[in-house]
Amino acid sequence: MTAKLLQTLPPDLDHQRLPQHVAVIMDGNGRWAKQKGMPRIAGHRQGVDALKDLLRCCKDWGIAALTVYAFSTENWSRPAQEVDFLMVLFERMLRRELEEMCREGVRISFVGDLDSLSKSLRNEIERSQTATANNQAIHFTVAINYGSRREIVKVCRQIAEATLAGEVNPENIDENLFEQHLYTAGNHNPDLLIRTSGEMRLSNFLLWQMAYTEMYFTNTLWPDFNRNEFHRALVDYQERDRRFGKV
Repeated sequence: MTAKLLQTLPPDLDHQRLPQHVAVIMDGNGRWAKQKGMPRIAGHRQGVDALKDLLRCCKDWGIAALTVYAFSTENWSRPAQEVDFLMVLFERMLRRELEEMCREGVRISFVGDLDSLSKSLRNEIERSQTATANNQAIHFTVAINYGSRREIVKVCRQIAEATLAGEVNPENIDENLFEQHLYTAGNHNPDLLIRTSGEMRLSNFLLWQMAYTEMYFTNTLWPDFNRNEFHRALVDYQERDRRFGKV
C-alpha cells in the first residue's frame, strides 16, 4: 500500500484512540542527502515535502495538532552556510504556503526565542500567525530557535520577577502557574513524540510538556518518512496502555 492510497484513516486504527497532539523531531535530512551524494541543503528541501505531507495527513486523519522541531538553539553552531539556507527556507516556505494553509484551515503558531531571528523572518511569522489565527482544521506549531532548558529558565525568571513585585504569592506557585508562562501555554501537551533517523533522545525539546508523552523512534530518515511510516507509529501508539501513573 503506497502513501498515496492512505488518504483516509486506515481501518486498523481506532479513531477514538488517536493522539490529539503529535510532536516530531525531524532528524536525518543531512544523512539522507549524504547517502545520495547530494549537499545537505538538498535533504532539507526534501524534508519540507515530507513535512507538508505529514501535516496534510494529520488533517485527513483527524489529528488536531502537530508540533515540529524545526531549529533548536543549538543548531546555530552548524556551518553558517547551512544556517543561512535554513532561515531563507523558513521564510520562503511561509510566504509560498500561506495561501494553501488558509485554504486548508491550518492555524500556524511559532514557539521559541523569535526575537533573535531576522526582521524579515519575524515579519513572515507574524503575518502567517495573524492570517491563520481563526483556522480550526489543525493547529500546526513550529519550534524555531527553541530550547526547552532556556524556556524553563525564562519561566522561572518571570515568576521570580512577579514574586519580587508582589504580584505572585510563593505559596501559589504550582504546575498550572508554571505552564501559563511556557511558550505553549493553553495548548494540549503532546500525546505522541516521533523521532526519525534512529536517534533516541529528546535533544532539549519540550522537556516539561512531554512528561507523559509516548515516544516512538524509527530508523527512517526524515525525508523518507511518509504516511506508511506514520501509520506504523500510530499502530504502535494504540497498542500502548497509557496509565499516567495510575494502576
